[in-house]
Amino acid sequence: MQAQHNIHATDAQKAHIARLLLQANLAYAESNSPTSLVQRLKARQECRNYLNEVLAQEPGNAGALGLMGRVEMDEGALDKAHTLFTDSLSQDPAQPQQFTNLGYWAIKSERPALAEQYFIQALEMDRQSAAAFGGVAHAKRLQGQFDVAYLHYRKLLEMGLEWPSIYSGMLACAEHLDVNRADTKLARDAILLLRHDGLPHQEIGRFVGAIIRQQYDLENPNAQVALDAASEDELLILALEKTLMPDPAVEELVTLLRRAIIAEVAQTVELRDELQPLALALAVYADRTGYALTAEDDEERLASAINDSICAQLAMGEQQDGMIGSLIISAMYGALFHQKYAVHLGRWNLVDWPVAMQGMMAASYYNRASEEAIKQNFDEKSAELCLEKTDVPQAWPNWSKLAYRSETSLKAIMATELGMSTEQLPETIRIMVCGAQSGQRAMELAHYLKDVEVIAVDESLANVAKATRLAGEMGISNIVFWPWSIAQQFVTDDHKVHWIEIGRLPSTSMTEVSLAALVSSATGNGAVVHMHTAVNEQTDGDKQIRRLISQHDLKPTRTALRQLRRMVLTNRQDPMWQSLVAETDFYGLGGCRDRWFSKQDSRQLKELMALLSNEVDWKLVKARDTDGHSLATKPVQKQIQAEALGSEVQSLMGQGLSVYFQRRR
Repeated sequence: MQAQHNIHATDAQKAHIARLLLQANLAYAESNSPTSLVQRLKARQECRNYLNEVLAQEPGNAGALGLMGRVEMDEGALDKAHTLFTDSLSQDPAQPQQFTNLGYWAIKSERPALAEQYFIQALEMDRQSAAAFGGVAHAKRLQGQFDVAYLHYRKLLEMGLEWPSIYSGMLACAEHLDVNRADTKLARDAILLLRHDGLPHQEIGRFVGAIIRQQYDLENPNAQVALDAASEDELLILALEKTLMPDPAVEELVTLLRRAIIAEVAQTVELRDELQPLALALAVYADRTGYALTAEDDEERLASAINDSICAQLAMGEQQDGMIGSLIISAMYGALFHQKYAVHLGRWNLVDWPVAMQGMMAASYYNRASEEAIKQNFDEKSAELCLEKTDVPQAWPNWSKLAYRSETSLKAIMATELGMSTEQLPETIRIMVCGAQSGQRAMELAHYLKDVEVIAVDESLANVAKATRLAGEMGISNIVFWPWSIAQQFVTDDHKVHWIEIGRLPSTSMTEVSLAALVSSATGNGAVVHMHTAVNEQTDGDKQIRRLISQHDLKPTRTALRQLRRMVLTNRQDPMWQSLVAETDFYGLGGCRDRWFSKQDSRQLKELMALLSNEVDWKLVKARDTDGHSLATKPVQKQIQAEALGSEVQSLMGQGLSVYFQRRR
């Protein structure tokens, strides 16, 4: 009887452990679900509690050891995680899940080649493991094997998996692919990515443009483009709506299609329903470029006549339906907000327009009106009052979606990635992003880090206004966008920040701004400065255009910027211009204006590097190369010090390193 009782007790204990493990797995799944960070941290602690109970009763439980390793890895304790994974395998070597876990541990440890080996071991044991197969894709991408990784991501999507990490990984690979021929599978992939709402579509403009270049045989001077066929091309329309394609041949295609539409309208006096989706997409695209696209004189005259007609229609009290075609054509050539009839459009709200038109109306009129209202709050607005409407600077870069990230905390990143103690930091960490450039990076920091407040600073009032509007639309409340004057006053009033991120450097005209002085005044003990050691916008073409601007005393008007662009495009086979034509900035008037009329002041970077090279006050805590791989800090520190002492041989300027410094005192 006693022996039988013991068996029953053991069975009951096993059942209890099984229930605890099930609850632990459910809690762990919740800790990685798309809920708030607070909920995820709570679920992670519940998982830990269940696992501690299991391990107290059965210290060698392989499943509990492995899951505890995942919990430790999620909290950044990589050494503990590795020990737990290997302990689990010593209890039960036939666990593909633990080899998968070790693969993700190796990725977090920045060892992608080792990660790939672990994932392959997992797949040898379980050919159906999507987590291991996805891990191989991530490892290949981190090793720069973008084509192989891309095919892995495609396979996962074909298997029906909809993980955000798959889409974002595929998108990250896409821009590195060489597209040398028309490929229907790539076209389908591009459509899939562009349809997916949660992706930063602005980052695959080059990839999509290359597919369209091949699809329309744009390298063939005798290629014919049928307007009706283009109007039914889903990829082309999505690309125009959501990306900027940095390709001169694609730009020519866009201007050709726009010209074909207005030519037909001139003959028939109407915009066919079949052409409306393409015309709307062209209008949105033209706005995204800042109206950089050149138009022939006859097109400009027709657009002007259409605008006069709209004025007359509005004066006569014409209903919306009678103006829709005219407004679409007008928007292909200029912002509706800049037209003399713009004030009359304000009688309607955005939602009063047909749904298909609302994206175009928002870009061409309503968003600009909102941003103009925001600008009125700043003294810098006075500098725009003497400009023609079409010469007022436009925000740049022109982005639309934030990149995908998992929510986390800055304190966790500082502890795990920078090896810093965070005990002395306040509950909310204040970040200042200098040179935010319309704010995508700043908003990603504010959105995905739940223990921060962000001050984003920019010398472009257009960038400040656009980013403020977007932050409001996205409901991101822990961020403000300021011009330099307010940021400097904030620091003068003795406010401190805990993290400074350096983006685009102040231009040479911002003589009253000193990054080094701001960093010195705004930071205290333990503060971090994150910066890059390269200064962009330094191609031979940029330098030549700046010389032309100086020689001819050119002003940053739309006309001048278009003329300079046309000169470059006409002579783009000349080696002087080839690097410039390859730059995304060149395909937006805002980008050209920044490059040529607001040159970054490299002296600001040199002064800041000299300040941070002082090892008494600052410590280099991390350095990454252009591929994101960590570097040994001592050699980088020596280079920085040598440069501060005047040695050009070991200069870091132009190397594109990402460096993190911590203030010692």
